[in-house]
Amino acid sequence: MKKNRGLMVATVLVTVGALAAGCTSGSTDSSDTSNVSATATSLADFGSMEALEEAAIAEGALNVIALPRDWANYGEIIDLFKEKYPEITVTELSPDVSSAEEIQAAETNKGLDTAPDVFDLGLSVALQNTDMFAAYKVQTWDDIPDALKEESGLYVGDYGGYMSIGYDSSKYPEPTSLEDLLSEDYRGAVAINGDPTQAGAAFAAVGLATVQNGGTLDDFTPGIEFFSELNDAGNLLQVDVTTATVASGETPVVFDWDYLNASHTADNANWETVLLQNVAYASYYNQAINADAPHPAAARLWQEFLYSDEVQNLWLEGGARPVRAEAMEEAGTINAEAWAALPEVPDTIVTPTQDQSDAAATLLGETWASAVS
Repeated sequence: MKKNRGLMVATVLVTVGALAAGCTSGSTDSSDTSNVSATATSLADFGSMEALEEAAIAEGALNVIALPRDWANYGEIIDLFKEKYPEITVTELSPDVSSAEEIQAAETNKGLDTAPDVFDLGLSVALQNTDMFAAYKVQTWDDIPDALKEESGLYVGDYGGYMSIGYDSSKYPEPTSLEDLLSEDYRGAVAINGDPTQAGAAFAAVGLATVQNGGTLDDFTPGIEFFSELNDAGNLLQVDVTTATVASGETPVVFDWDYLNASHTADNANWETVLLQNVAYASYYNQAINADAPHPAAARLWQEFLYSDEVQNLWLEGGARPVRAEAMEEAGTINAEAWAALPEVPDTIVTPTQDQSDAAATLLGETWASAVS
Protein backbone atom coordinates (compact mmCIF):
# COMPACT_ATOMS: atom_id res chain seq x y z
CA MET A 1 0.00 0.00 0.00
CA LYS A 2 1.22 3.44 -0.85
CA LYS A 3 2.43 5.23 2.26
CA ASN A 4 0.89 8.69 2.56
CA ARG A 5 2.75 10.58 5.28
CA GLY A 6 1.07 13.93 4.77
CA LEU A 7 -2.54 15.00 5.17
CA MET A 8 -4.69 15.67 2.14
CA VAL A 9 -5.19 19.39 1.84
CA ALA A 10 -8.81 20.44 1.62
CA THR A 11 -9.56 22.05 -1.73
CA VAL A 12 -12.03 24.53 -0.32
CA LEU A 13 -11.33 26.94 2.51
CA VAL A 14 -13.18 29.85 3.93
CA THR A 15 -12.54 33.22 2.39
CA VAL A 16 -13.02 35.73 5.16
CA GLY A 17 -12.47 39.44 4.77
CA ALA A 18 -9.50 40.78 6.67
CA LEU A 19 -10.28 41.78 10.22
CA ALA A 20 -8.87 45.07 11.40
CA ALA A 21 -7.66 43.84 14.77
CA GLY A 22 -6.90 46.31 17.52
CA CYS A 23 -7.20 46.89 21.21
CA THR A 24 -9.97 48.91 22.73
CA SER A 25 -7.76 50.91 25.03
CA GLY A 26 -4.40 52.62 25.05
CA SER A 27 -2.77 55.25 22.88
CA THR A 28 -3.49 55.49 19.18
CA ASP A 29 -0.08 57.03 18.55
CA SER A 30 1.67 54.89 15.92
CA SER A 31 4.90 55.18 17.89
CA ASP A 32 3.29 53.47 20.88
CA THR A 33 4.76 49.95 21.06
CA SER A 34 1.64 48.47 22.66
CA ASN A 35 -0.51 49.81 19.83
CA VAL A 36 1.85 48.37 17.22
CA SER A 37 1.78 45.03 19.01
CA ALA A 38 -2.00 44.90 19.06
CA THR A 39 -2.41 45.76 15.38
CA ALA A 40 0.64 44.10 13.78
CA THR A 41 -0.30 41.75 10.94
CA SER A 42 3.26 40.55 10.25
CA LEU A 43 6.80 40.84 11.52
CA ALA A 44 7.33 43.81 9.20
CA ASP A 45 5.16 45.93 11.50
CA PHE A 46 7.72 45.42 14.26
CA GLY A 47 10.69 45.92 11.95
CA SER A 48 12.59 42.82 13.01
CA MET A 49 12.38 39.63 15.04
CA GLU A 50 14.51 41.28 17.69
CA ALA A 51 12.01 44.12 18.01
CA LEU A 52 9.13 41.67 18.40
CA GLU A 53 11.07 39.79 21.07
CA GLU A 54 11.79 43.02 22.92
CA ALA A 55 8.12 44.00 22.85
CA ALA A 56 7.03 40.58 24.11
CA ILE A 57 9.65 40.59 26.87
CA ALA A 58 8.45 44.05 27.91
CA GLU A 59 4.94 42.61 28.32
CA GLY A 60 6.46 39.80 30.37
CA ALA A 61 3.59 37.31 30.11
CA LEU A 62 1.75 34.93 27.78
CA ASN A 63 -1.54 33.15 28.50
CA VAL A 64 -2.12 29.92 26.59
CA ILE A 65 -5.23 27.76 26.96
CA ALA A 66 -6.38 24.21 26.24
CA LEU A 67 -2.87 22.83 25.72
CA PRO A 68 -2.52 19.47 27.50
CA ARG A 69 1.16 18.68 27.94
CA ASP A 70 0.69 15.18 26.53
CA TRP A 71 -1.09 16.49 23.41
CA ALA A 72 1.13 16.37 20.29
CA ASN A 73 4.27 17.19 22.30
CA TYR A 74 2.90 20.45 23.73
CA GLY A 75 4.75 19.95 27.01
CA GLU A 76 8.15 20.02 25.33
CA ILE A 77 7.08 22.90 23.10
CA ILE A 78 5.90 25.06 26.00
CA ASP A 79 9.05 24.30 27.98
CA LEU A 80 11.23 25.26 25.02
CA PHE A 81 9.47 28.64 24.76
CA LYS A 82 10.05 29.20 28.47
CA GLU A 83 13.71 28.30 28.03
CA LYS A 84 14.15 30.66 25.08
CA TYR A 85 12.28 33.51 26.77
CA PRO A 86 12.71 33.17 30.55
CA GLU A 87 11.58 36.80 31.00
CA ILE A 88 8.09 35.85 29.76
CA THR A 89 5.88 34.11 32.31
CA VAL A 90 3.75 31.48 30.56
CA THR A 91 0.42 30.74 32.24
CA GLU A 92 -1.15 27.47 31.09
CA LEU A 93 -4.88 28.08 31.48
CA SER A 94 -7.34 25.15 31.71
CA PRO A 95 -5.32 22.58 29.73
CA ASP A 96 -8.18 20.12 29.25
CA VAL A 97 -11.00 22.37 28.06
CA SER A 98 -12.57 22.12 24.60
CA SER A 99 -12.16 24.47 21.65
CA ALA A 100 -15.57 26.00 22.39
CA GLU A 101 -14.58 26.58 26.02
CA GLU A 102 -11.46 28.47 24.87
CA ILE A 103 -13.73 30.98 23.18
CA GLN A 104 -15.97 31.16 26.24
CA ALA A 105 -12.95 31.89 28.43
CA ALA A 106 -11.91 34.75 26.15
CA GLU A 107 -15.41 36.24 26.26
CA THR A 108 -15.70 35.89 30.03
CA ASN A 109 -12.28 37.44 30.70
CA LYS A 110 -12.30 40.09 27.98
CA GLY A 111 -10.40 43.16 29.11
CA LEU A 112 -8.62 41.28 31.91
CA ASP A 113 -4.98 40.25 32.15
CA THR A 114 -6.20 36.69 32.67
CA ALA A 115 -7.76 36.32 29.21
CA PRO A 116 -6.10 33.87 26.81
CA ASP A 117 -3.70 35.50 24.36
CA VAL A 118 -3.86 32.72 21.81
CA PHE A 119 -6.12 29.86 20.78
CA ASP A 120 -5.60 26.30 19.53
CA LEU A 121 -8.86 25.31 17.84
CA GLY A 122 -10.63 22.68 15.81
CA LEU A 123 -11.74 24.01 12.43
CA SER A 124 -15.47 24.08 13.11
CA VAL A 125 -15.03 26.30 16.20
CA ALA A 126 -12.49 28.51 14.40
CA LEU A 127 -14.91 29.08 11.53
CA GLN A 128 -17.65 30.19 13.91
CA ASN A 129 -15.51 32.75 15.75
CA THR A 130 -13.39 34.62 13.21
CA ASP A 131 -14.56 37.97 14.60
CA MET A 132 -12.59 37.22 17.76
CA PHE A 133 -9.23 36.77 16.00
CA ALA A 134 -6.44 39.17 15.03
CA ALA A 135 -5.01 38.59 11.56
CA TYR A 136 -1.30 37.76 11.57
CA LYS A 137 1.05 36.17 9.02
CA VAL A 138 4.17 34.48 10.39
CA GLN A 139 7.55 34.64 8.63
CA THR A 140 7.07 31.15 7.21
CA TRP A 141 3.61 31.98 5.82
CA ASP A 142 4.50 31.01 2.25
CA ASP A 143 5.37 27.45 3.35
CA ILE A 144 1.82 26.85 4.59
CA PRO A 145 -0.55 25.40 1.96
CA ASP A 146 -3.19 27.92 0.92
CA ALA A 147 -6.01 25.51 1.77
CA LEU A 148 -4.84 25.32 5.38
CA LYS A 149 -4.81 29.02 6.22
CA GLU A 150 -7.34 31.84 6.18
CA GLU A 151 -6.07 34.28 3.57
CA SER A 152 -5.47 37.20 5.95
CA GLY A 153 -4.08 35.06 8.79
CA LEU A 154 -7.10 35.06 11.10
CA TYR A 155 -6.51 31.36 11.76
CA VAL A 156 -3.86 29.01 10.41
CA GLY A 157 -3.51 25.23 10.43
CA ASP A 158 -0.46 24.08 12.37
CA TYR A 159 -0.42 20.35 13.08
CA GLY A 160 -2.75 17.51 12.21
CA GLY A 161 -3.47 13.84 12.06
CA TYR A 162 -5.99 11.12 11.33
CA MET A 163 -8.91 9.96 13.41
CA SER A 164 -8.05 6.53 14.80
CA ILE A 165 -9.12 3.91 17.32
CA GLY A 166 -6.80 3.14 20.22
CA TYR A 167 -7.34 0.08 22.39
CA ASP A 168 -5.82 -2.04 25.15
CA SER A 169 -4.71 -5.08 23.16
CA SER A 170 -4.34 -7.16 26.33
CA LYS A 171 -8.10 -7.00 26.91
CA TYR A 172 -9.75 -6.36 23.55
CA PRO A 173 -9.37 -7.67 19.99
CA GLU A 174 -8.26 -5.31 17.24
CA PRO A 175 -11.27 -3.53 15.75
CA THR A 176 -11.14 -3.68 11.96
CA SER A 177 -14.49 -2.00 11.34
CA LEU A 178 -17.12 0.04 13.13
CA GLU A 179 -19.33 -3.04 13.20
CA ASP A 180 -16.80 -4.76 15.45
CA LEU A 181 -17.34 -2.11 18.11
CA LEU A 182 -21.04 -2.97 18.31
CA SER A 183 -20.28 -6.50 19.48
CA GLU A 184 -20.39 -7.86 23.03
CA ASP A 185 -16.56 -7.82 23.04
CA TYR A 186 -16.63 -4.05 23.58
CA ARG A 187 -19.36 -3.84 26.21
CA GLY A 188 -19.00 -0.55 28.15
CA ALA A 189 -15.58 0.09 26.63
CA VAL A 190 -15.70 2.68 23.83
CA ALA A 191 -15.14 6.40 24.42
CA ILE A 192 -14.63 9.54 22.35
CA ASN A 193 -12.50 12.54 23.25
CA GLY A 194 -15.11 15.06 24.38
CA ASP A 195 -18.48 16.31 23.16
CA PRO A 196 -18.67 16.63 19.34
CA THR A 197 -20.66 19.85 19.65
CA GLN A 198 -17.67 21.45 21.39
CA ALA A 199 -14.48 19.43 20.84
CA GLY A 200 -12.69 19.00 17.52
CA ALA A 201 -11.52 15.44 18.19
CA ALA A 202 -15.01 14.26 19.07
CA PHE A 203 -16.44 16.09 16.04
CA ALA A 204 -13.96 14.20 13.87
CA ALA A 205 -14.92 10.86 15.46
CA VAL A 206 -18.47 11.39 14.20
CA GLY A 207 -17.06 12.41 10.82
CA LEU A 208 -15.03 9.21 10.62
CA ALA A 209 -18.05 7.13 11.59
CA THR A 210 -20.02 8.89 8.86
CA VAL A 211 -17.64 8.06 6.01
CA GLN A 212 -16.92 4.57 7.35
CA ASN A 213 -20.68 3.92 7.30
CA GLY A 214 -20.97 4.82 3.64
CA GLY A 215 -21.96 8.45 4.12
CA THR A 216 -20.27 11.65 3.04
CA LEU A 217 -19.15 14.74 4.93
CA ASP A 218 -22.14 16.58 3.48
CA ASP A 219 -24.34 14.85 6.06
CA PHE A 220 -23.09 13.51 9.42
CA THR A 221 -26.32 11.57 10.02
CA PRO A 222 -24.74 8.10 9.48
CA GLY A 223 -22.08 8.92 12.08
CA ILE A 224 -24.60 10.14 14.63
CA GLU A 225 -26.70 7.03 14.01
CA PHE A 226 -23.65 4.82 14.60
CA PHE A 227 -22.90 6.37 17.99
CA SER A 228 -26.57 6.17 18.90
CA GLU A 229 -26.48 2.47 18.09
CA LEU A 230 -23.24 2.08 20.03
CA ASN A 231 -24.91 3.73 23.00
CA ASP A 232 -28.02 1.55 22.73
CA ALA A 233 -25.78 -1.52 22.67
CA GLY A 234 -24.29 -0.47 26.01
CA ASN A 235 -20.84 -0.03 24.48
CA LEU A 236 -20.47 3.78 24.53
CA LEU A 237 -18.85 5.26 27.62
CA GLN A 238 -20.02 8.70 28.71
CA VAL A 239 -16.53 9.59 29.93
CA ASP A 240 -14.20 12.23 28.51
CA VAL A 241 -10.88 10.73 27.52
CA THR A 242 -7.67 11.84 29.25
CA THR A 243 -4.25 10.28 29.73
CA ALA A 244 -5.36 9.34 33.25
CA THR A 245 -8.51 7.51 32.08
CA VAL A 246 -6.49 5.53 29.55
CA ALA A 247 -3.74 4.70 32.06
CA SER A 248 -6.30 3.53 34.65
CA GLY A 249 -8.26 1.46 32.13
CA GLU A 250 -11.39 3.57 32.55
CA THR A 251 -11.46 4.24 28.80
CA PRO A 252 -9.95 1.12 27.22
CA VAL A 253 -11.09 1.76 23.63
CA VAL A 254 -10.83 5.31 22.31
CA PHE A 255 -11.68 7.31 19.20
CA ASP A 256 -8.98 10.00 18.98
CA TRP A 257 -6.29 11.47 16.76
CA ASP A 258 -3.59 8.98 15.86
CA TYR A 259 -0.84 11.05 17.47
CA LEU A 260 -2.76 11.15 20.76
CA ASN A 261 -3.58 7.47 20.73
CA ALA A 262 0.04 6.62 19.94
CA SER A 263 1.21 8.61 22.97
CA HIS A 264 -0.68 6.32 25.36
CA THR A 265 1.90 3.56 24.92
CA ALA A 266 3.94 5.50 27.48
CA ASP A 267 1.36 4.54 30.13
CA ASN A 268 0.17 1.23 28.73
CA ALA A 269 2.62 -0.94 26.80
CA ASN A 270 -0.31 -2.94 25.42
CA TRP A 271 -1.97 0.11 23.84
CA GLU A 272 -2.35 -0.18 20.06
CA THR A 273 -3.61 2.29 17.46
CA VAL A 274 -5.47 1.37 14.28
CA LEU A 275 -6.57 3.40 11.28
CA LEU A 276 -9.66 1.86 9.72
CA GLN A 277 -9.19 1.01 6.07
CA ASN A 278 -10.93 2.31 2.93
CA VAL A 279 -11.17 5.95 4.00
CA ALA A 280 -9.45 8.13 6.60
CA TYR A 281 -10.62 11.38 8.20
CA ALA A 282 -7.92 14.04 8.46
CA SER A 283 -7.82 17.44 10.10
CA TYR A 284 -5.50 20.15 11.35
CA TYR A 285 -5.75 22.15 14.53
CA ASN A 286 -5.59 25.89 14.00
CA GLN A 287 -3.68 28.66 15.73
CA ALA A 288 -5.26 32.09 16.24
CA ILE A 289 -4.52 35.26 18.19
CA ASN A 290 -7.15 36.73 20.49
CA ALA A 291 -8.04 40.15 19.05
CA ASP A 292 -8.28 41.36 22.65
CA ALA A 293 -5.11 39.62 23.82
CA PRO A 294 -3.77 41.18 27.03
CA HIS A 295 -0.23 40.46 25.77
CA PRO A 296 -0.43 41.01 21.99
CA ALA A 297 3.31 41.03 21.28
CA ALA A 298 3.84 37.80 23.21
CA ALA A 299 0.91 36.29 21.30
CA ARG A 300 2.59 37.10 17.99
CA LEU A 301 5.96 35.86 19.20
CA TRP A 302 4.28 32.58 20.19
CA GLN A 303 2.93 32.23 16.63
CA GLU A 304 6.36 32.84 15.10
CA PHE A 305 7.77 30.25 17.48
CA LEU A 306 5.17 27.60 16.61
CA TYR A 307 5.79 27.87 12.86
CA SER A 308 9.59 27.71 13.12
CA ASP A 309 11.48 24.65 11.85
CA GLU A 310 12.37 23.71 15.42
CA VAL A 311 8.79 23.52 16.67
CA GLN A 312 7.39 22.05 13.48
CA ASN A 313 9.81 19.17 14.04
CA LEU A 314 8.65 18.89 17.64
CA TRP A 315 5.07 18.35 16.39
CA LEU A 316 6.47 15.62 14.18
CA GLU A 317 8.35 14.00 17.06
CA GLY A 318 5.00 13.97 18.89
CA GLY A 319 3.47 11.92 16.07
CA ALA A 320 1.55 14.82 14.48
CA ARG A 321 1.99 16.10 10.93
CA PRO A 322 3.35 19.66 10.85
CA VAL A 323 1.69 22.00 8.37
CA ARG A 324 5.04 23.03 6.85
CA ALA A 325 6.20 19.44 6.38
CA GLU A 326 6.36 19.37 2.60
CA ALA A 327 8.26 22.65 2.38
CA MET A 328 10.63 21.53 5.11
CA GLU A 329 11.21 18.19 3.39
CA GLU A 330 12.11 20.03 0.19
CA ALA A 331 14.42 22.36 2.10
CA GLY A 332 16.06 19.49 3.98
CA THR A 333 15.09 20.85 7.40
CA ILE A 334 12.60 18.18 8.43
CA ASN A 335 13.40 15.39 10.89
CA ALA A 336 13.62 12.72 8.19
CA GLU A 337 13.56 9.79 10.60
CA ALA A 338 10.40 10.95 12.36
CA TRP A 339 8.78 11.85 9.01
CA ALA A 340 9.46 8.37 7.62
CA ALA A 341 8.13 6.71 10.78
CA LEU A 342 4.57 8.05 10.46
CA PRO A 343 2.01 5.27 10.00
CA GLU A 344 0.50 4.18 6.71
CA VAL A 345 -2.92 5.55 5.90
CA PRO A 346 -5.59 4.63 3.35
CA ASP A 347 -5.31 6.14 -0.10
CA THR A 348 -8.68 7.86 0.29
CA ILE A 349 -8.55 10.75 2.75
CA VAL A 350 -11.30 13.24 3.50
CA THR A 351 -11.27 16.63 5.19
CA PRO A 352 -14.41 18.74 5.69
CA THR A 353 -14.86 22.05 3.91
CA GLN A 354 -16.31 25.13 5.58
CA ASP A 355 -19.85 24.40 4.38
CA GLN A 356 -19.60 20.77 5.49
CA SER A 357 -18.26 21.76 8.91
CA ASP A 358 -20.99 24.33 9.40
CA ALA A 359 -23.73 21.90 8.40
CA ALA A 360 -22.31 19.16 10.64
CA ALA A 361 -22.02 21.53 13.60
CA THR A 362 -25.65 22.56 13.19
CA LEU A 363 -26.84 18.97 12.88
CA LEU A 364 -24.85 17.84 15.92
CA GLY A 365 -26.20 20.73 17.95
CA GLU A 366 -29.73 19.68 17.10
CA THR A 367 -29.44 15.90 17.47
CA TRP A 368 -26.38 14.72 19.40
CA ALA A 369 -27.72 14.97 22.97
CA SER A 370 -30.86 13.02 22.20
CA ALA A 371 -28.98 10.46 20.09
CA VAL A 372 -26.72 9.34 22.94
CA SER A 373 -28.92 10.00 25.98
